[in-house]
Amino acid sequence: MQTQSIIATAILSFLAVSPAVAQTVSPWMQSDVGAAWSKGFKGQGTTITVIDDFRSNSVLYGNLNGRIQYGRHGQWTATEAGMIAPSAVLRGIDYTTGSSIPLAKGLNVLNMSYGMLAPAGYGAVGWSAQETSIINYAKNGSAIISKSAGNDGGVAVGASNRKGQIDYLNRDLIGAKTAIFVGALNANGTPTNPTTMASYSNIAGSNTTVQNQFLSVGVEANKTNLYGTSFAAPIVSGYASILGSKFTKATPTQITNQLLNTARTDTIAGYKPAIYGRGEASLSRALAPVAIK
Repeated sequence: MQTQSIIATAILSFLAVSPAVAQTVSPWMQSDVGAAWSKGFKGQGTTITVIDDFRSNSVLYGNLNGRIQYGRHGQWTATEAGMIAPSAVLRGIDYTTGSSIPLAKGLNVLNMSYGMLAPAGYGAVGWSAQETSIINYAKNGSAIISKSAGNDGGVAVGASNRKGQIDYLNRDLIGAKTAIFVGALNANGTPTNPTTMASYSNIAGSNTTVQNQFLSVGVEANKTNLYGTSFAAPIVSGYASILGSKFTKATPTQITNQLLNTARTDTIAGYKPAIYGRGEASLSRALAPVAIK
């Protein structure tokens, strides 16, 4: 708990903006975010836990909130999720901790913008308590898992990349009922200006189970200088949190299905399930019903 508290403080210090500024719709966000906020849905009553790099000396520079900053990968992904869902409780846990991930009261969303790559050919993997808890939460529906698809440039989730490696964490989340794989689009799409998959992003592939778990969102790196599916997953984490603040009695499985079932295909040029999975996540469509089942 002490480690989590220190990390949470670091995230908040990294934001370095007042709540009024933090809750401004940024240029990289879909306009649906502002519409959700105007109706009072900002992630309240939910917890987003970001499992990522909060300790290394590796830093990136980017611009999410109107100022160029340097920060660790985890600071960026956590900040992005927190800006989408500013009323959610935001927690950070370093991905090297190895301990079981504790769940908070209410709806839990776990953001995982990292992979566990190793040569293809392994069967069962001896996961640490950390990954074991994440996989189990996804399988039993205890928490929503937003997992970056990977940056191997058109490689299908669960398949070997050009180095003969597999993201085994992706592999072991295939078929889990609250796991969502998130790919990166070049921009936020619209019907009049459809978008395409970013060249670096992994894709859904021919496995229909993966296709049914796969969402795409715009990563407008020309505005943020942050590239990769690492910065697609936190957007979906924020969306899930916002849905939880409206559908307060919904289960993680119901919210996961709502995000997947309401994705748009008309905002994507040449949409194909093998590339884009269910399509581009649509917060407005997901929030439209009075209740979800």
